[in-house]
Amino acid sequence: MTLPSTFPPQSRVWIYQADRPFPEAAVPDIEAELRGFAQSWVSHNNQLRATAKVLHNRFVVLMVDETQSGASGCSIDKSVYFLKQLQAKYDVNLFDRMVFSYEKDGEVVTVPREEFVRRYKQGEINDSTMVFDTLLESKGAFEREWLKPLSESWHRRLV
Repeated sequence: MTLPSTFPPQSRVWIYQADRPFPEAAVPDIEAELRGFAQSWVSHNNQLRATAKVLHNRFVVLMVDETQSGASGCSIDKSVYFLKQLQAKYDVNLFDRMVFSYEKDGEVVTVPREEFVRRYKQGEINDSTMVFDTLLESKGAFEREWLKPLSESWHRRLV
């Protein structure tokens, strides 16, 4: 998965993972809300060059080209506020960092950490299982490392 090519690799990204998929029919509306937020997002009265996308019906990716204007603490707080409204509206949790997603048979599976560990111990997932790294901070890192084998991910130390 790639992000818009018009943004440089050093663009900052934030990846929010829902604890379950958004309803398929809601994704166009969610993306419209995200576009509206990105187009109006400012930092110290400077318009941010930003974009946002829903991936796999469960990841919200916000991106800012900080070569033009950087996101400040207040602008990041505004994005968190917006995302909390989004999660309430669609009844998902976007802020639980102990929910992990991985690929299985071409599908994305999202489970709580305890279930992830159980599945690892039972052999349902292994070091070759492709996991989604939600801790990446730049577009370049996202494009290189978002989906990687469990053995190469920070997830490994938790199983």
